[in-house]
Amino acid sequence: MPKLIFDIETTGVDFDSLDETAQELLLVNAKDEQEATMIREGLGFSPLTGRIVAIAVLNPDTDKGAAYYQQQNKEREEVDGAMTLVPCTDEKEIIKRFWEVAGHYDQFITFNGHSFDCPYLMIRSAINKVKAPVNLMGYRFGDKPHFDIYDKITNYGAVRFKRSLHLWCQAFGIKSPKADGVDGNDVARLFKEKKCRDIARYCFGDLTATKELYEYWEKYMSGK
Repeated sequence: MPKLIFDIETTGVDFDSLDETAQELLLVNAKDEQEATMIREGLGFSPLTGRIVAIAVLNPDTDKGAAYYQQQNKEREEVDGAMTLVPCTDEKEIIKRFWEVAGHYDQFITFNGHSFDCPYLMIRSAINKVKAPVNLMGYRFGDKPHFDIYDKITNYGAVRFKRSLHLWCQAFGIKSPKADGVDGNDVARLFKEKKCRDIARYCFGDLTATKELYEYWEKYMSGK
């Protein structure tokens, strides 16, 4: 069964670009200015107020993959080890390139994709009028077409020790994508600094870690 591991990185719109009603709705439950600031800075976590700036894919059987990202500095396509860096003109092209690749696979593997990557990607695809050939928001407790390793190792959220990818990597002796000094909180800053290529590399690092975690599941925990 052809498998594809994927991950997305996102950034929020400028809060001031939203109309007055949207701003009021977003801030209505903010208790103080600190919470209001967190809301303004967290717009990238919602597909309604954010957009995709990078999608990375990895074939775990060949260890080859790519990262499609928002071009900011007239970069050209470049092969960097197992990853091909592919600059795209805008979010729509990033999404289209992903779905062109996705059509060749039967199973999609993520870390926490049920909660974030899959619904975000599906909604942003629709907003950009890009038809998704696969529904990644199907039955949560199945393995196809989407396999969420985070759901599996946390017993679908039932455990108390949910934690981040970094801590799971640390426990299993896997190199964390955060080991190089970048994490998800840096994405908005890097995008503003026109360093989206660095975001793409970080995004691909998530896939390598997810692949190794998936291999632990298959070998020691799946019961196969």
